[in-house]
Amino acid sequence: MLSAAVCGNIFASPNSQQVTNGLEKLENGKGILIVVMNYTGDVLNFGIAKERWTARRNTDAIKMVVVGDDVSVGKEQGKLAGRRGLAGTVLVYKIAGALAAQGAPLSHVHAVAQFVADHSATIGAGFDHCQIPGAQANKEHDNLGSDEIEIGMGIHNEPGYKRQKIANLSQLISDLMPVLTSTTDKDRSFLPFRTQGSSSKEVSNDVILLINNLGSISELEMCAIVKSTGTWLLEKGFQVKRVISGTLMTSLDMSGFSISLVLLPPANEDVTIEIAGEPTLSISANMLLDLFDAPADCPGWKSGYAGQPSFSKVEKKDAKALVQEPAGGEQKPSEETVSVNDPALFIKAVQSACQALISAEPEITKYDTIAGDGDCGLTLKSGAEGILAAISQEKIKGTNLISDLLQISEVVNRDMGGTSGGLYSIYFNALAVGIGKAKPSKSIGSQTWADALDYALNTLYKYTRARSPSRTLIDPLSAFVLTFTLTPTEFDKAIEAAKESAENTIYLDAKAGRASYVDRQKLQDSQVPDAGAWGVWKLLEAIGQVIN
Repeated sequence: MLSAAVCGNIFASPNSQQVTNGLEKLENGKGILIVVMNYTGDVLNFGIAKERWTARRNTDAIKMVVVGDDVSVGKEQGKLAGRRGLAGTVLVYKIAGALAAQGAPLSHVHAVAQFVADHSATIGAGFDHCQIPGAQANKEHDNLGSDEIEIGMGIHNEPGYKRQKIANLSQLISDLMPVLTSTTDKDRSFLPFRTQGSSSKEVSNDVILLINNLGSISELEMCAIVKSTGTWLLEKGFQVKRVISGTLMTSLDMSGFSISLVLLPPANEDVTIEIAGEPTLSISANMLLDLFDAPADCPGWKSGYAGQPSFSKVEKKDAKALVQEPAGGEQKPSEETVSVNDPALFIKAVQSACQALISAEPEITKYDTIAGDGDCGLTLKSGAEGILAAISQEKIKGTNLISDLLQISEVVNRDMGGTSGGLYSIYFNALAVGIGKAKPSKSIGSQTWADALDYALNTLYKYTRARSPSRTLIDPLSAFVLTFTLTPTEFDKAIEAAKESAENTIYLDAKAGRASYVDRQKLQDSQVPDAGAWGVWKLLEAIGQVIN
């Protein structure tokens, strides 16, 4: 890696004297290679220091490589200033640094560094500009809309070359990568990627892939970007020989990332470089990969698996295929068939409840973000979508209530996961058991429903300490069950009790769930109901509207 770095103020180059001070600390008689990103101030000040060093010491044992790997600055726009230096520079540091550590002469280190720089390309994208400490943000010009992303942003808050609406990750990568790899765009085709010629021989482009976090992208998102980018390259015939992902070249707290490629020499086609007064230098793909793999005593460099990564295309499935078969095969219906008075009405009620949860997702997510971990709305939505898919696949038909409830239990356990998925799964499973225990002769009536609902609630109590009032989903659920048990013929009354209980969670201290870890005063000040409780109320409300 680098032996030293010379820094100026934020987003400003160091002056030449500061660079000279750095050079003096490195003098070892073997020579010095300066690697500079292509920004005018950096090139000037490092160049001044280099020229003075050469003149005062009467030596040529100092060389400089200027890296300009940005493809967002087109050839026409950058014909004078050149391309900006971005995260591809890190790969120049690593490969040249590893070669220097092996004791190679300066001429070889310089030649290899120049080769990597010449065969690097980077494109960045950001969801917002960074905030410079102590500077007033220019909200009118700097801020992007909540639904916008800027393509081609620099690392010093320089604007990109276009803004566009945020698409899903796969589409975003499909927008970025052609700019990075194009061989037909006369303005932005910088690397000599090989294309399929007239011969039938397959043409391969071997690359090193670097995914760089510009400041505040989460590790989860970074992993998704790596996967999506690697898959795109694989589909286009590229061979990703190495991949590294991490926070390697930041722009303070910028919410964004960049993608860099280094195009390697073709297999068995070494690149020869003539060096005056020295034997010819041969650069091969294996040589560069070995230097990339070499260990580095640098905390910012992630030394990982030294081998070719595997990217595979994940098949996209239709919504109907979201419900997978249970581990033991198809859920077998109960030997005893218990029917409802109106199977079509039952299915309609279940569908209505699912649609209500899907529609309420933003509201529930908002409540859970304020007073929980923010996943409740999406969790309920996932379960609802899974149940709707099971209905469309006729796994839930309304002809056998016990079988249908067991299927619902299976779906929510698999598709929701987490605490909510577990609680819902236990409850629906116990509800099926409760109905089976009632042994209804033909169809189920309100009293049987009441007894089964009560049985399911008591079963659920075996697995949770939450009891009403606890600011959890237990509050409206228990209010509904207890009211319906007392008055089985007054369904509306039970739903109203659930509504009042859900609304009352606004004023309660959380005694269970993630909300119980939230500061009590903050919870009270937020004036929002419990997200899980609100979800129970929304689905009961939807069922009531269908039945009425």
